[in-house]
Amino acid sequence: MNTQDTNRRIRLIMDLRNKGITDMSVLGAMERVPRDAFVPEAVKDQAWDDTALPIGLGQTISQPWVVAKMTQSLMLSDRDQVLEIGTGCGYQTAVLSHLARRIYTIERHKPLAAMAQERFDTLRLRNVTALCADGMKGWPHKLAGETPQFNKIIVTAAARHSPPQELLDQLALGGVMIIPVGQPGDQHLRAYRRKEGNEYSIQNLMPVRFVPLLPDIA
Repeated sequence: MNTQDTNRRIRLIMDLRNKGITDMSVLGAMERVPRDAFVPEAVKDQAWDDTALPIGLGQTISQPWVVAKMTQSLMLSDRDQVLEIGTGCGYQTAVLSHLARRIYTIERHKPLAAMAQERFDTLRLRNVTALCADGMKGWPHKLAGETPQFNKIIVTAAARHSPPQELLDQLALGGVMIIPVGQPGDQHLRAYRRKEGNEYSIQNLMPVRFVPLLPDIA
């Protein structure tokens, strides 16, 4: 990394701190992951700006502030198994990989899933398992051998009204799901915490703008 990119990275981390990201482990992960490795060549000069960028197929790499906020809201530990819905370019996945025990990530767009896997291999992220599938159905039971349960779930596309029931069912007791919910133009990032049985506490975190959560494989 050249001096200019190093300075941009430092400025971004300082900006995230100023915007309320206080978890030093999250800031450390954001600093370690080379965001410029996850964006197309045409926008590499903007990789360290605090802005969303296009990655093709109508998808975007999220604004670093949003990535940091969602990650911090998960309250991760190195014992957590995380389910991520919407791998995209793999940037959020890479950040999570430095903070949790294992990441299971699902992407519906085959070209994006393939490119993300190449990046994981290049960066030697050995605790990431990636799959091209319908993320609204959660992690496939046939791969888990039983109903899979995750301490933390993060969804990087917006549900229209509420999280898919299949994802809620895969959230472990006491676990947390971070997901955008709402119609285009009126979306809010929410934290769902599973209580006894099928009861969930819900907390609105902030207004956001995400692509919609869609079924099937594109």
